Order: sequence, then C-alpha cells, then structure tokens
Amino acid sequence: MSQSYNRGLIEDFGRWKEFSAGMWAWIFHKFTGWMLIGYLFTHIAVLSTAIGAAAGDPTLIQQETDVYTTTIQGLESLFIVRVLEVGLLAVAVFHILNGLRLLMVDLGIGLSAQDKSFYASLVLTGVITVASVPTFMHGVGF
Repeated sequence: MSQSYNRGLIEDFGRWKEFSAGMWAWIFHKFTGWMLIGYLFTHIAVLSTAIGAAAGDPTLIQQETDVYTTTIQGLESLFIVRVLEVGLLAVAVFHILNGLRLLMVDLGIGLSAQDKSFYASLVLTGVITVASVPTFMHGVGF
C-alpha cells in the first residue's frame, strides 16, 4: 500500500502561463547559469586539448602555437561561431544584470519594483546584445 504524494502547484509546470515575473526570472537565471557553466567546462576542455605539452622545446611550442592560431582563425571565420558568440554574450549579460537585480532585492532596494527591474534587465540585455551584433559580425564571410 503505497501512499501517493500530492505535489500540488509547486511542480505543476503545466501552468507555465500563470508564472509571475519572479518565477520567470528564477528560471532564466538558473538556465543562464547552467549555460555559462557548460560553456566554461567546454572552453577549458577545448583549450586544454588545443595546445599539448611541448616539454619546453621552442620549436614544438611554435608549431603548436601556429596550429592553435590557425584553428582559432578558422573558427572565427565561421558565421555560426559568431552567432554563438552573440548568444553567449546575451546569456552572460542577462545573468549579470539579473544577479545585480537579485543583489539589490536582497539588500532591500527595489523590493516593490521586482517585476519592473526584471523586465528592465531583459530589455537592457536585448539592447546590449543587438548593439554588439555589428562588432561580432565584422569580417565574417557569409
């Protein structure tokens, strides 16, 4: 005889249309945090394998540096890589702005305007991201 547990509204994600701005801010903050952690580990793994141990030999170091530089230049010339960089910027900017918003709320500043500050962080993220697109896309062959 197992006893069922009523999880109630806490885990009922079928009601996502009824989420408040605070819930969306929490979801986006967690999502962007996990995206940044995933990027960090991927970045470390790629960079650690891009240049192997050269054992102090200057010719091996130069050869590996040339391979690394050529690889990075090749990646930077791809349109999809530039689009992903813009996405990374958007994720990082939102996470930073929302983190500052949460810090202010924890300090008791702006408690009554949490929804407005969340929307402001979304708008500011959009503005910064859109304004940076020409810089990221400069020099990319379509």
